[in-house]
Amino acid sequence: MLKISGLSVSYGGLHALEDLSLEVAEGEFVTIVGPNGAGKTTLLKTISGSVRGRAGRLEFRGRDITALAAHQRAALGIAHVPEGRRVFPSLSVLENLELGSYRRAARRQRRESLEAVLTLFPVLRERRQQLAGSLSGGEQQMVALGRGLMAQPDLLLLDEPSQGLGPRVVEQIFETIDRIRKSRRLTILLVEQRVVEALELCDRGYVLETGRVALEGAHDALLADPRIQRAYLGA
Repeated sequence: MLKISGLSVSYGGLHALEDLSLEVAEGEFVTIVGPNGAGKTTLLKTISGSVRGRAGRLEFRGRDITALAAHQRAALGIAHVPEGRRVFPSLSVLENLELGSYRRAARRQRRESLEAVLTLFPVLRERRQQLAGSLSGGEQQMVALGRGLMAQPDLLLLDEPSQGLGPRVVEQIFETIDRIRKSRRLTILLVEQRVVEALELCDRGYVLETGRVALEGAHDALLADPRIQRAYLGA
């Protein structure tokens, strides 16, 4: 579904990504882990189109999307749930969710999608008229996830969904992501600092270090890799 070849991205002379290549197959759940500053968030922003690379090629379902604007990529079925949740605080939960259904295909299914999201997150049904800015961090993350799902995406990009949340809420968010994946067979690319939880969920993973792919493989192989255990699991 997604193929990235030789991607390089720079900010003010600093190389955020350098000659990076990876693939995500249809229906696959792929996790990107790595230390702060490794380029994980930059990678998702480049895929969704909010950041442009200086070199490399991006293909989505066999189509070259390297030159496409962010809204054009969204129209093709790429939805990005950014780090920090980014809800619209002065809009209601319902209004935030409905903003997600901007794709033509999604607009036709807005009612069904909304019901599915409110079933997935029952607390949002209770708070649907409440201002999103008044919600807890966990509830705002549910709104952000729900808004992404309202787009009826083919590829869902998730950036640090556990950021700033307590352990119990994090567990709930990860369980929900797993349910979404299994029920919809949605293709997911997840960036996450919680290495164990993220790798346990995925089919395959990539480890980024200083803008390059340092390791890749199936989730069980990565969890068993001594380099992962030393660097991220304290073994």
